[in-house]
Amino acid sequence: MKKIRLIPLVFSFFLVFSLFTTVAFTQSTVNVTLLNSKGEIQAQLEEMAAYYNRVTKGVKVEIIACPVGQSPFERTMALYSAGNAPTIAMLDPADVIRFQDKALDLKDEKWVQDAIDRSLDRITLPNGKLLGFPFAVEGYGLIYNRQVVEQATNGKFDPATIRTTADLEALFKKIEATGNNAIVISPLDWSLGHHFLAIFYATQSADSAAVDEFLAKLRAGKVDLAANKQFNGLLDTFDVMKKYNVDQGDPLSGTYDRGSELLGLGEVGFWFMGNWAWPNIKDFDTADGQYGFLPVPISNNPRDYGNSQIPVGVTKYFIVDGEQSTKAQQKAAKDFLNWLVYDPKGQEYVVSHANVIPAFKNIKVEPNDPLARSLLEYVAQGDTLEFITQLPADHWAVLGASMQKYLAGVIDRKGLATEIEQYWKNLK
Repeated sequence: MKKIRLIPLVFSFFLVFSLFTTVAFTQSTVNVTLLNSKGEIQAQLEEMAAYYNRVTKGVKVEIIACPVGQSPFERTMALYSAGNAPTIAMLDPADVIRFQDKALDLKDEKWVQDAIDRSLDRITLPNGKLLGFPFAVEGYGLIYNRQVVEQATNGKFDPATIRTTADLEALFKKIEATGNNAIVISPLDWSLGHHFLAIFYATQSADSAAVDEFLAKLRAGKVDLAANKQFNGLLDTFDVMKKYNVDQGDPLSGTYDRGSELLGLGEVGFWFMGNWAWPNIKDFDTADGQYGFLPVPISNNPRDYGNSQIPVGVTKYFIVDGEQSTKAQQKAAKDFLNWLVYDPKGQEYVVSHANVIPAFKNIKVEPNDPLARSLLEYVAQGDTLEFITQLPADHWAVLGASMQKYLAGVIDRKGLATEIEQYWKNLK
């Protein structure tokens, strides 16, 4: 009888012990949530987090996807309002500053010294507070199909030989002499209205503050674009692009998919686009992955700023929550970010698995795709323009429409200049 009574007592003991150890384990695990706003790498980030959780004692990193149709800013603010702020949030550049009172200061982190040039400028406050961690780098320019170009040049093509608008047109003529088409222009409002037009903003100066001052003058109606050297130089190049555009007979008919197809199949030598287009080009690749970037020249003086540089910049930043997260969570978040930069496995996951171009000079992992490799060559040489990300939300749509009209010959250069000036002056 006594032995029978002991059984429930022993069972109760083990039940209590089990509950105690479970609670203790839960309390010793630091949970870090990361809000991801690059949906195309959700699976890769989850894989990365799973590995990190296996090799890091006492920390669990969870990747939360930003819902489709909701901006990173909107989702992050909603989570803050619910008292459930993500430990780490992936934000667009223009939104980082809006979290200056909530973001943890990261200026003392080791990776600051290894960040690429200008990657921290726009997320650093006047008092020195650093609001974020630069995660993803992107860039754009004239993508070339090396096979097509080298057929025209009768030898190995060196992008450094094209430094002026005249150089570019001479190359276009050589390509057409072989029976190929020189270039395709995709008439997308975001491509023309943001990426292409922004080149003339960025080439005003190598100093970000001077670029900001120029944009402020535009907004105040104090810029005469008809007399602006960079604006006219960029439009001179665009006129050359229009002249040799394979779709010049119906310039607004082109699509993003058509651009990647024509370049990949070798039916054109050039396409104005960014490194994000590689997966599309790859689907049609007939050049054995031989592609790269050429700067869009803005003058016929090879020494002018912009003729040897391409726009490269950080398009996604991480901020670490400094308001609702515990000290332990903040430390775990910072440790995770350092792991991405300095651990070989972290670097591999970022570059080789997620296909993200990192924003740190110390990372030497070779990207898988040729456009990423080409961008990194410009970064290594210091030949980069600022990737303008602080434009008004409707800039690409409104001025993209203006660029489409210019491309189609509906308005002339004077008309385009007027529409750009009016847009900036009418901003609220």
